[in-house]
Amino acid sequence: MEELPVALDAQEPLHPDDMKALHDMYLKDKSNAQVKFNYAWGLVRSLSKGDQKKGVDLLHEIYKENPNRRRECLYYLALGEFKLSNYKEAKDFTETLLLLEPSNKQALLLKSHINKKVQDEGLLGMAIAGGAVAIIAGIASLLFAGSKKK
Repeated sequence: MEELPVALDAQEPLHPDDMKALHDMYLKDKSNAQVKFNYAWGLVRSLSKGDQKKGVDLLHEIYKENPNRRRECLYYLALGEFKLSNYKEAKDFTETLLLLEPSNKQALLLKSHINKKVQDEGLLGMAIAGGAVAIIAGIASLLFAGSKKK
């Protein structure tokens, strides 16, 4: 499957010194949308789910507060939500971007990644549920068999 450079970047956390520099810049100028965006993207790239969530929250703020930055935020929001396993939200942001730019290759590829992940996890969920049902049925049959012997 073809990979996107930005999507791959989402998997690579920033060096702690770079992250500290972004954080310090953000603390000095929280109203600057670009500074906030850079910090948010750094947080999304983190290995910490808490940092990732904080990054997505900042991207949501930028999206709401800066109409001229919405298009830019859509893809990064989709990536952040995808990384947090919020597939419905990721798909919604991707589809919104595709309404604006139907041939956006990054969005099209991300949409296919989201669909594959949902399908894979759906099948895994069904397998787990099926296994649980089999275990419960087995226990029930043992209990039922035990009660018949008395």
